Amino acid sequence: MAEIVSLFVTRLYRAGVNDLGSKKIDFPELASSCLAIAEEDVAGQRWSDKNGYPGYTSYASLNDLPWRFPVFADLEKALDKHVAVFVKDLGFDLQGKKLKCGSLWINILPEGGMHASHIHPHSVISGTAYVAMPKGASALKLEDPRLPMMMAAPTRIKKAAECLQSFVYVKPAVGEVLMWESWLRHEVPMNMSGQERISVSFNYEWG
Repeated sequence: MAEIVSLFVTRLYRAGVNDLGSKKIDFPELASSCLAIAEEDVAGQRWSDKNGYPGYTSYASLNDLPWRFPVFADLEKALDKHVAVFVKDLGFDLQGKKLKCGSLWINILPEGGMHASHIHPHSVISGTAYVAMPKGASALKLEDPRLPMMMAAPTRIKKAAECLQSFVYVKPAVGEVLMWESWLRHEVPMNMSGQERISVSFNYEWG
């Protein structure tokens, strides 16, 4: 009798941010903080314009959000706990060390905004906490890492299992965090909502 097993599985972590952490995050407060920072961060606005990022990101302008706003410090502490759970699930041997948050940044996508397919080099785990997801806001699109190696393979049927699809769309809710290994290619399709899609992304590094 034939045996078919799954090998080299790609893991996706999904949870409520406030499921872990000693202090609960007030997401309306976090949204207000994100908007206030975007309004004042001229360097971030210029970088976004220069690099064709529709909307605003603090990725290249601010690297001390947890120091500036207590709500970001609380968020990072909660994320530390989620990352520790994910690390255990992934079976990583950290050799007595811990993964540390190397960067934490704001993303604000207006109507029509999108973020092209990309990976996060030099990190181990990456992810996003979702702050504002109005109706019509983009899901997260994840790409099968084997896609470039499929060569002459046919496409999958629409009813194929999710784990066999070349692309998977995950629709997060406000207050949720999604995490994945940093080599996993992903993108944010066009925001079809008339309101801004707000999130906070992060990278965790080893050593």
